[in-house]
Amino acid sequence: MVSSVYPEAVRRVLLHEGGYSNHPSDPGGPTNFGITLNDYKRFIDQSGTAINVQRMKVDQAKVIYKSKYWDATKGDQLPPGVDYTVFDYGVNSGTGRAGKVLRRCCGIPADSSVINSAVIEAVNKRDPLALTIAINEERLRFLHNLKTWPVFGVGWNRRVAEVRAYSVALASGKKPFPPKPLPAPGKGEIPKPPVGKVGGGVATGTAAISGGLWEWIYLHPITAGALIAAVLAATVTLIVHLKKRRDRLQEEPLPVMVVPENTVLVQDN
Repeated sequence: MVSSVYPEAVRRVLLHEGGYSNHPSDPGGPTNFGITLNDYKRFIDQSGTAINVQRMKVDQAKVIYKSKYWDATKGDQLPPGVDYTVFDYGVNSGTGRAGKVLRRCCGIPADSSVINSAVIEAVNKRDPLALTIAINEERLRFLHNLKTWPVFGVGWNRRVAEVRAYSVALASGKKPFPPKPLPAPGKGEIPKPPVGKVGGGVATGTAAISGGLWEWIYLHPITAGALIAAVLAATVTLIVHLKKRRDRLQEEPLPVMVVPENTVLVQDN
């Protein structure tokens, strides 16, 4: 049985993966919808070529994602938020790494990448929200240390921020908000230079900051509303104070100039 999360999860993955590309920095070679030529040969046609990948239908890509990634990461058995986070991690960095990271974040040995019943049991003992955040933080550190970060870093940074925001909403029982309408660049598209500073192994560019900020606002609407109201009230108070001060200065009489005695005033002819 397909989880109700999967259709939306694969839709978001396709949005991030983009269309056809054949970038020299991408070890996967010819790629379409995030599906490489090797995957196409394995799941669709053993004699497939780059042209076949370029002409691949999106429904074919969805079949591959379901078999190779969602089922491999046991998406139907993971709690909300953790399922999408691990699934997208597996698509982006391989199911082997995603499985080992899930194990480590659950406090069990990462001597295997297989997500078996023991891993599922360990996951169920953890707080889904905390586990979701931990996996996404580890993912961003890992990506930042890759040699291809200068090429794909901006897109990865944005992707992890959006995956985290959606997963946190799922894990918190909130109604997930829709992704941004503008599609992310494909793997083969070189993004613009990042804005912001990267340090300590964790990216802190505008994408990560904006993703975390909107995530917090979405999950804490009452607190966010109170803070916004307080800022607006303080701003109005400051404006009123400055206006009164300006009016008071304009109404004050000019000082009278006192000329000392025996002062000779020279008048120009």
